[in-house]
Amino acid sequence: MIDGLSQGLGGGVIALLAAVVALAAFVQGTSGLGFALIVAPVAGMVDPGLLPVFLLASMIPLNLYVAWRERADLDLRGARWISAARLAATPGGLALLWAVPERHLGVVVGAATVLAALVSLLAPAFTPGRTAYVGAGAVTALTETATGVGGPPLALVYQHRPPAELRSTVAVCFLAGEVASLGLLFATGQGSPGQASPALLLLPALALGVWLSRLVHHRVDAAKLRIMVLVFAAVSGAVLIAGL
Repeated sequence: MIDGLSQGLGGGVIALLAAVVALAAFVQGTSGLGFALIVAPVAGMVDPGLLPVFLLASMIPLNLYVAWRERADLDLRGARWISAARLAATPGGLALLWAVPERHLGVVVGAATVLAALVSLLAPAFTPGRTAYVGAGAVTALTETATGVGGPPLALVYQHRPPAELRSTVAVCFLAGEVASLGLLFATGQGSPGQASPALLLLPALALGVWLSRLVHHRVDAAKLRIMVLVFAAVSGAVLIAGL
């Protein structure tokens, strides 16, 4: 892992990341998912050292705002089960990060992104229960701690629930997991607070995307937006795997 990443990124790269972060914040603020699926492949192509700390740090203010905005529709039972499993399985995600050399992290992120997008696109409708909550929390812990991509398992559980319930519950679950993952990464030396500096630099872009989502989240067809996000994620992940 590399500290001081923001100092090594050129103006063009910062502008690209700012545009991607703003778009991703708008998409997740509107549909409830998509930030990591959009940002992770691009960040991985720019510099694999940005993952997962930059991604996790960027999502904390986004999910804090969405959780507060949609608090009336929170599925508290689901959030409790998912968060408990998420926290219990977080060390497994750290072990996965230890096992993957940084030079191969882009391929892992790309593969995880493509697989998650395809599963999300093809999964049939179902009513979630305790097993689904716990499974989603555990898988999210593994993928999000190691790569920063953790939304698809939660999206699978809530994709057929009302949009406000999906947005609020996924945001709350993300918040608990992101703080736990960052704390563990910092405590074990697999990440450092300095690696979050690009997230601070791009905070205005994230705020712009979130503000735009506030204006339209109750009117945009979230189902269609979800399909576009997943298709984009699959293509971006494939490019990352190919190393183009």
